[in-house]
Amino acid sequence: MNQTNIFLFGRFCLECGGQKLLNFENRKIQELFCYLLLYRTRPLGREKLASLLWGDCSTTQSKRYLRQTLWQLQTGLDQHNPNNHTLLRTEPEWLQIDLTCHFWLDVAQFEEAYHQVQGIVGQKLTAEQADTLRQAVRLYSGDLLENWYQDWCIFERERLQNMYLIMLDKLMSYCEAHQAYDEGITYGGQILHCDYARERTYRRLMRIYYLSGDRTGALRQYEQCVAALEKELNIKPSAQTTTLFESIRADALAQPVYTPFPTSPLTDEPPPSVTDVIHHLHQLRQTLVTAQRQVEKDIEAIRSLESTS
Repeated sequence: MNQTNIFLFGRFCLECGGQKLLNFENRKIQELFCYLLLYRTRPLGREKLASLLWGDCSTTQSKRYLRQTLWQLQTGLDQHNPNNHTLLRTEPEWLQIDLTCHFWLDVAQFEEAYHQVQGIVGQKLTAEQADTLRQAVRLYSGDLLENWYQDWCIFERERLQNMYLIMLDKLMSYCEAHQAYDEGITYGGQILHCDYARERTYRRLMRIYYLSGDRTGALRQYEQCVAALEKELNIKPSAQTTTLFESIRADALAQPVYTPFPTSPLTDEPPPSVTDVIHHLHQLRQTLVTAQRQVEKDIEAIRSLESTS
């Protein structure tokens, strides 16, 4: 039996037995099919679908267009699966993808991988979980349904891209913790390709470059971060980024010491290194010394006033 493969990342593509199906080139057929696939876990009302896809038409017209498009979609699926279901469950009031049918969907595989590691910081991933993420990010061949600009598609595109960036963040953290620096740098580049001004990615790249022995590369990442933030957001790097830059420039950034303290699964930032803690304590001590000297000067000034009064 030929397997049906459906690709929604990048450009829409439907394959059966390794052959692209050409009778699904009509955009409205694609829209209806893709919307049902993206919301495959629940039944969708026919009236809602008609209004969504043909919102500029009357209710009567939109329902008629939905019936015609649905017939074309079912006919096309039947031609390639004559002895099987057409992947659709159709009822008088609603439609739904039949999840009991055997088909492969890139978005479904991608979302499943994301949910398997949700809430787990990158440095705590197992080797198997890291492999699962590696396979998932390879599926992301491009943004969802490129060159489609319907509101529902833009919403889903942003949701899936955010999941993609989170998974890459986790992989960067995993690679840093396991000293797989070249791989971590690759994932950082993929993140910045999607979000050029993602400051925390520049910080992680700075650390990874430095820990790999490339201090010059780490400093260049800071320069690129400054330029990106200025161009995209008209802001300067945060104190956290600047402090990291100063530590690297002073050649004083130690190998991160990972601890069981929780970190945000969204940012995956590691705990401060020993060098960072010592640097902070030195700064605190200098502040206290300066304050003590100022207090002593004030006391002396008050005593001088008392002696002259």
